Amino acid sequence: MINKMTRELLKDELDFAYERIFESLDEFEVLVPSAVSTDYHYAAVENRDWTDGFWTGMLHLANEYRNSAKIQMVISKQLTVFQKRLDHEIVLNHHDLGFLYSPSAVAEYRTNFDQDAKQMAIQAAEVLMRRYQPQAKIIQAWGELSDPDQQGRMIIDCNMNLPLLFFSSQVTGNLAYYQAAKNHLKRAQKFLVRHDGSTYHTFYMDTKTGAPRFGRTAQGYSDESCWARGQSWAIYGFALGYRYLKDASLLETAKVVADYFISKCPADFVCYWDLSFGTDSSEERDTSAAAVAASGLLELAQQLPVTDPKKSQYENFALEIIRSLAQNYTTRGIAGSNGILTQGVYSKPENNGVDECTTWGDYFYFEALLRSYQSWLSYW
Repeated sequence: MINKMTRELLKDELDFAYERIFESLDEFEVLVPSAVSTDYHYAAVENRDWTDGFWTGMLHLANEYRNSAKIQMVISKQLTVFQKRLDHEIVLNHHDLGFLYSPSAVAEYRTNFDQDAKQMAIQAAEVLMRRYQPQAKIIQAWGELSDPDQQGRMIIDCNMNLPLLFFSSQVTGNLAYYQAAKNHLKRAQKFLVRHDGSTYHTFYMDTKTGAPRFGRTAQGYSDESCWARGQSWAIYGFALGYRYLKDASLLETAKVVADYFISKCPADFVCYWDLSFGTDSSEERDTSAAAVAASGLLELAQQLPVTDPKKSQYENFALEIIRSLAQNYTTRGIAGSNGILTQGVYSKPENNGVDECTTWGDYFYFEALLRSYQSWLSYW
């Protein structure tokens, strides 16, 4: 239950995020913000990264909050760039087609019933399907399919790419998309989630026999630790999987990974970049993981029946994350910043984007704010 004080906080933050985005329209009309900021300022770059759908997603969120012809004009220009990227297959040899085309093309179709956007999403799903390994029943994350170092590697992030396939199956009737997404999700459930509810970042499957091999990390503290953003992707992704598949075991898995995440958060509700660190650690927080978790917990709560006591627990924890981010981790008052959340982390092991704004952190924070404040039709 959202009280008057919380509703006022949500509105204040939505207004702040909206103004940040509106102020950036001219700079990011056909270019996009860099994946992470430098000194809390995003550079304008070409659309080539896995993160570039988040800017378009924020434009859609902004337009749902306060409709603007100028924002819609920039969305249209951005979609033209996304179509060009797809037609020329510019840096698309990876699994992140969902991160790119769900908050851009799918969002445009669901908000404006744009038929060209629907076709773009289906085209993106076709590219994603090339990475499906039928024997292993997974979508390979990175690299050439023949690369022995990458072959058969699935990663927890991909749970968020699967809605693109579910969407494409719904609008075309092609069950191949649905079956590939379902198979991958069930493999992720079985092998990426550990018995204690923590997750591996990545896991290797044998592409010839389908047998499990071993877990590894790419951005976590260690292979056996629990990378915070990965855990957030797990919460959100398994809840989304339940929405499409109505497989009750996926809902239970979402609850298990959510409970693990909650148990590892410090007193201010904003997690460290890896959940293996104690609650009094001096390690960096990752506000982007916290923002993803907040929206994921809201998605999970939405899927639970009103009789489930965890429904309100997840809603309340999501609102506490939002409150803490709003009060302690935004760029309000930081001169020259065009981002929204401070203290995000891209990859601590690579010392990349540590204590910076991140495009996905800003997007999911805005998404969590909007869906807490008003009705929202998911782009995922």
